Amino acid sequence: MNKKKPCYIWDKQLIEECDRLPAVGGRASMVHDLIVAYDVLKHITVVKSSPATYNDLKEFHSELYLDHLKKFTDVQDDYMTTTEDEECGIGYDCPPVSNMYGLVSTIAGGSITAARCLLLGITDVAINWCGGWHHAHRFGAEGFCYVNDIVIAIEKLRRKFPKVLYVDLDAHHGNGVQDAYNLSKSVFTLSFHKFEPGFYPGTGSIDDIGTQGGMGYCCNFPLHAGYGNNTLEYAFERVFSSVYTHFIPDVIVVQCGADSCAQDPSGGANLTHEGYSNCIRKVLDKRKPTLLLGGGGYRHDNTARLWTSLTALVAEVNLDELIPDHSHWPEYGPDYTLPMVATLVKDANKSSYIDECIEKIHANLIKYLAK
Repeated sequence: MNKKKPCYIWDKQLIEECDRLPAVGGRASMVHDLIVAYDVLKHITVVKSSPATYNDLKEFHSELYLDHLKKFTDVQDDYMTTTEDEECGIGYDCPPVSNMYGLVSTIAGGSITAARCLLLGITDVAINWCGGWHHAHRFGAEGFCYVNDIVIAIEKLRRKFPKVLYVDLDAHHGNGVQDAYNLSKSVFTLSFHKFEPGFYPGTGSIDDIGTQGGMGYCCNFPLHAGYGNNTLEYAFERVFSSVYTHFIPDVIVVQCGADSCAQDPSGGANLTHEGYSNCIRKVLDKRKPTLLLGGGGYRHDNTARLWTSLTALVAEVNLDELIPDHSHWPEYGPDYTLPMVATLVKDANKSSYIDECIEKIHANLIKYLAK
């Protein structure tokens, strides 16, 4: 039987709109251009994205919020946010931009298109690096996220796949996705993130395990600052496999936020592409339909390095260490190489703490999910 090629979601408009996101301006182009420069696309199926419809967006977001976004057509630099804007999360960390509704529908459309590739059985792995906005809530924007494309994509996937396992590798807790499924037994949310006093969003403690009917179907692994490959891989191997065995999902969605990479200005972690790759390998080894999404990542060269490496991993392609010559090549200095180097920052996670968390998580899985 021929193995299905992975699907990579792309569209000129999707890249252009994602480039307009204030927190990651120009990042989408940089990521896509590096993937193109390495010629990875000839090993995967490129699928053209199409924007989400109003009904698609309504599967999670309130009409009140969506209709408010339509008011932002031409936003001037001197625009002053209103009380109504702030009630919808538009302001400090999610500033208004022109054609806000178009931006949101295009970005959500990328993840819906990726979900459709899995629903139609075109592929077993679909990739949308323009997606992964895990902080947005039903009634508003939050944490650089104007739309929760992840929840909308999961809602599409649930039409065919009854049980969805959502895994979040971003440095920040995926609060928007967790909140959407806090009461659910059909979507299990698993997040590995930095959890320190004052670190956004402040949720995702070890005791945060879902509520009421969804109790036990939410798992958080709160990590201290400076966590590196060894810490994450050790925790991931023990927790992911255990969650998988207890929950037995039909499909897996992974948010691969790149802000856990070393030197990210917003993350405070110390991963390299190897740490992420080893976790993604464990997911792919389960041979379930899998959706890979982007997310945070505020040092754009490292984000491009990571997501290009993960695309190559899925496509089973080996990449040269030297960054190929292309329009963004000067931005990869001073070494112009693909591998990332971890910093000398101390990993504040003691092995006793990690083992204690693993033990608690295993106890919860046995208590709530044991058949």
